[in-house]
Amino acid sequence: MTTPLLKLDGINKSFGPVDVLHDISLEVHAGEVLCLLGDNGAGKSTLIRILSGVHQPTRGTMMMNGQPVAFTSPRVASDHGISTVHQFGGTFPLMSIGRSFFVGAEPTKRFGPFEVFDRKTANEIAVREMRELGITRIDDGNRLVGGLSGGERQALAIARAVHFGASVLILDEPTAALGVKEAAHVLRIVLQARKKGIAVIFITHNVTHAMTVGDHFAVLIRGAKAADFRKGEKTREEITDLMAGGEAMAELEAEIEGYMATHDGHPPPVAAA
Repeated sequence: MTTPLLKLDGINKSFGPVDVLHDISLEVHAGEVLCLLGDNGAGKSTLIRILSGVHQPTRGTMMMNGQPVAFTSPRVASDHGISTVHQFGGTFPLMSIGRSFFVGAEPTKRFGPFEVFDRKTANEIAVREMRELGITRIDDGNRLVGGLSGGERQALAIARAVHFGASVLILDEPTAALGVKEAAHVLRIVLQARKKGIAVIFITHNVTHAMTVGDHFAVLIRGAKAADFRKGEKTREEITDLMAGGEAMAELEAEIEGYMATHDGHPPPVAAA
């Protein structure tokens, strides 16, 4: 295996006396999709914020291409090629596609003594980049982002990240609010990004979506890494049970069956309130 593009070693995060992440170690390789799975409250959002420079770890180290790094701000993380696309795409409904694509990095042209926004160039590049990700319905960069579907807005945000040189693309629940067809299109875009050699961290609690695109899987439970495995090493049912605490439920079921076997088939009594 080649040197990981991004490596986390013993990442811990505490907010005052509350421990949120416990010894998280992960490796992310170029051209692979790492699916980060977990139920609500598992610690996925905190880990995303550490990777994107919003929070700094309390303990632990991060490395990129074998070199130690410290993301002290989102700008520093971005400068290292870390790009995060949140659930609603990070786009601006009242902006045009071209303007939203280049917000903060607008191309300009000379107009007499002034530099003005180069709308034509911005629109052409935005449309071209979206088409490369399979969004062929968009042919006018002057359209408002608010008129796009949820999947198209996700595609716009992903295309922007790819255009500006993201080497690690973090997708935070990109399919959670989408219908079946829209979600399928976003999953195809994830595979397109992988083909470009980008390392994708795909955060989701949808096991079916994860198994469709994932190469490597990590499951978080209450801030700790409960499992780390490759594609094909666990079934969908095993992953779902792990995420939902299925092992604890299986132990409870075994205890109930054991009690009934020794009490003439009667279930355990209900504890008084």
